[in-house]
Amino acid sequence: MSLPAWLEPIREGAASITAEDISRFVPPEGASTRKGAVLMLFGEGPTGPDLLLTERSHDMRSHPGQISFPGGSIDPADSGPVAAALREAEEETGLDPAGVEVFGRLPELWLPPSNFAVTAVLGWWADPTPVAVVDPGEVRTVLRVPLEELLDPRHRVTVTHPRGYRSPGWLIGDDKDLVLWGFTAGLINKLFDHVGLTRDWDATVEHPLPDYMLGVRQD
Repeated sequence: MSLPAWLEPIREGAASITAEDISRFVPPEGASTRKGAVLMLFGEGPTGPDLLLTERSHDMRSHPGQISFPGGSIDPADSGPVAAALREAEEETGLDPAGVEVFGRLPELWLPPSNFAVTAVLGWWADPTPVAVVDPGEVRTVLRVPLEELLDPRHRVTVTHPRGYRSPGWLIGDDKDLVLWGFTAGLINKLFDHVGLTRDWDATVEHPLPDYMLGVRQD
C-alpha cells in the first residue's frame, strides 16, 4: 500500500497509540458491550489533505446536529469493524468502499452512556468518489474538512455543555458555525497530539453548545 508522505505519521501513530492514550473509558474486561465502528477517512481534496465527517440531522432524537465520522453498529452480517465502517459510510454518504484503502485501526473505546465499544477504522481515499447526503432523516450534511482547518489554532475552542462537561473542539464548515466536539473531537485531538501534529491553541476560548445540539426546539 502506498500512502502519501503526510499520512505516514498518522499510520505510525495509529499503530503505537493505546486506548489509555485516548480515553479513560475502555470496555470493562468480560463486559457485554454493543459493538460499533466508525470510518476515519483521509483524502486529498481541492484544498489539500482532508477528513470525511458528517453532520447528523437536527431532528434526530439522540445527538442532533452532532458532527461525527460515518459509522454505526456492527451487524451480524459484517465480518468485523472494517466491513461495518465501510458499509455505514456507503449508507450515509454514498461512498464507494472500493476506493478506500484501510491502513489501520485505533484501539477499541467505550462509550458508557450507550454501552458501545467502538473501533475507529483508518482509511486512505485512494480513489475518491462523489459523496452526498443519502438519507436526510439521518444526515444533514457531508463534509470534507481540510486538515489545515483542524490544525489552525484559530478554529479551536473548548466546548462547554450546560451540565458542566467540557471538551476540546473545533468550529468548522464554511461559516465556522458547526461545532465539532465530544467523542469524535476527542479522538481527533488525541491522535493529533500523539503524532505531534497539534499546534498550540488557547483552551481558555470557550464556545457553548448551540440549543439544537441539546435537543432544544427552535420554534
